[in-house]
Amino acid sequence: MNEEHLHAPSGAYALNALPDDERAEFERHVRDCPACAQEVRELSATAARLGTAVASAPPAAMKQQVLAQITTVRQLPPAMASGAITPRTAPGRTGRLPRLVLAACVAVATAFGGVALWQHQEARQAEEQARRAEQRAADMARVLVAPDARTVTGSKGGAKATVVVSREENSAVFLASGLPEPASGKTYQLWFDDGGTMRPAGLLGGDGSLMMEGGVDGATGMGVTVEPAGGSPRPTTPPVMLMSLPA
Repeated sequence: MNEEHLHAPSGAYALNALPDDERAEFERHVRDCPACAQEVRELSATAARLGTAVASAPPAAMKQQVLAQITTVRQLPPAMASGAITPRTAPGRTGRLPRLVLAACVAVATAFGGVALWQHQEARQAEEQARRAEQRAADMARVLVAPDARTVTGSKGGAKATVVVSREENSAVFLASGLPEPASGKTYQLWFDDGGTMRPAGLLGGDGSLMMEGGVDGATGMGVTVEPAGGSPRPTTPPVMLMSLPA
């Protein structure tokens, strides 16, 4: 590796994506390079957050609702052997009992059809949420291991932010820790700085990681402001944090 390339594999190293020979060479380098050591720590923390992002828990009430419905399901009667005597119905009741049984069966089928539909919808929603989370994690990982990935960090008070930029992927990943919870009805909004013009780049409720929305393009910096829930087309408050993006 030449001197410039020695600093590049930090993202791939944090994700255990380097071949053995390059891994050993980078480990020798990182022992004497505080900047790369810090970058590896930050990217490893980002990777850990991405791993937890794909977890999807079922609704809290699902288990109780399913168990409650199970108690209403009657056991099937024993099968009658061929030639068994069929009990006679009482005079005057012919046709009434079958109609009552049919009505009961329809009611039960309708109820369980609704439960099955609800469970199917819940499962589909959970599956879609997991799929989106996995896609976000894959997109972030692609930026972190990009050969040209560069990292910049900033801090204000107890809050710290890290931005990983890949010009080749035309993407950036934002990671924050120590951000205070925004006031009710407010959210943090990220911005790309296009030569003094701020371009919306996504919403963040608090600590966590986010694939910044839109391409990096020619942005030279990024900022974070507090905006109304749902975001704003342009900043309405002074920036909480401003950082220059690596070239």
